[in-house]
Amino acid sequence: MLKLGDYQKLRIKKRTDYGLYLDGGDEGNILLPNRYVTKEMRIGDEIEVFIYLDQDERTIATTEHPVAKVGEFAWMECAWTNEYGAFLNWGLMKDLFCPFREQKQRMERGKKYYVYVMEDEKTHRLMATAKVERYQKKTGHELALDFSEELLRYLYEHDGRCDLGDKSPAEEIAARFGVSKKIFKQAVGDLYKRQIITIEEGEGFCLRSRKE
Repeated sequence: MLKLGDYQKLRIKKRTDYGLYLDGGDEGNILLPNRYVTKEMRIGDEIEVFIYLDQDERTIATTEHPVAKVGEFAWMECAWTNEYGAFLNWGLMKDLFCPFREQKQRMERGKKYYVYVMEDEKTHRLMATAKVERYQKKTGHELALDFSEELLRYLYEHDGRCDLGDKSPAEEIAARFGVSKKIFKQAVGDLYKRQIITIEEGEGFCLRSRKE
C-alpha cells in the first residue's frame, strides 16, 4: 500500500513520453516525470522514490528528498501566502501547504517556522502544522534536549543570535518556535551549560565566540 508523504521502493513498469510509470500495486501506475529519470533506470528496476501529490492533486513520484516526511518535524521557510494560508519550501517542486487554522500566527514570506508534516484526515492531502505540541509525545526533558538542537540550528541560520529570552512572552516564543516557554528556557539553559551560547545583558542570547 502506498503511503503519501513517505519513501517507497517501486518497480519500473514502462516508459512513456512523460516519464516512467512505476508499479503502485492497488493504487495503479505512478508517474515518475522525465525530469527525475536518469539513463541508468531500466524497465524492471526497483527504485526508491518519494510519493506525494502534484499541482493537480494526482499521486506522483519524485527522486528529490524533502526536508521532512509525514510524521517528522522540521524548520521550513514560507515561500508565499494567499487567502487560504501559507506555502512552505520543503525541497520539492510543489510547496507544502499550511492553512490558517494550523498557524499560531500569520506566517510571513521569507521567515522560517518549526512545523510537523501530516496528512489531512479529511482531504488526504499533505500539509504542515505549526501547532506541533499535540504531536510531541516525549517527556519535557527529552523535548528540551531535542529543541536545544533545533535552537542551535536556528542560531546558525540567523547570524548566531536570538532576541528572545526569559522575559519574552510565552506567546511570542510559541509563535516563533512552536514550544512552551518552559521547554524554551530549558533548552537555552542546556546550551548555556554546554558553553555553546552566552546570555546577553539585555534580552536574548548568542553563540559563544571561539575566542572566549
